[in-house]
Amino acid sequence: VQLQASGGGLVQPGGSLRLSCAASGSVWSIHTMGWYRQAPGKQREWVAAVTSGGGTNYASSVKGRFTISWDNAKHTVSLQMNSLKPEDTAVDYCNALDVIASSWGQGTLVTVSS
Repeated sequence: VQLQASGGGLVQPGGSLRLSCAASGSVWSIHTMGWYRQAPGKQREWVAAVTSGGGTNYASSVKGRFTISWDNAKHTVSLQMNSLKPEDTAVDYCNALDVIASSWGQGTLVTVSS
């Protein structure tokens, strides 16, 4: 599975951004897709996940502000980020889990600053 992420950028506190990640290759085998992020000087952390059945889960730090969704027809997972805070500044990575492997997209930088 290959993943191509897009949508990062600079936004003011309180603003919104939408990240997208397009999957290609053996997309039929993916059962879970998710987003992780790595802030400057910190370890990579899990943000949100969505299963092929539509179930979603979120880190407590983003719950209520972020929404993850999976478009099966387009093989794309999106992360709608609202009410962004400076502490959301990070490089965001999409991830796909299939029956045999975990795949990562390239990171996309999200900067929340006034």
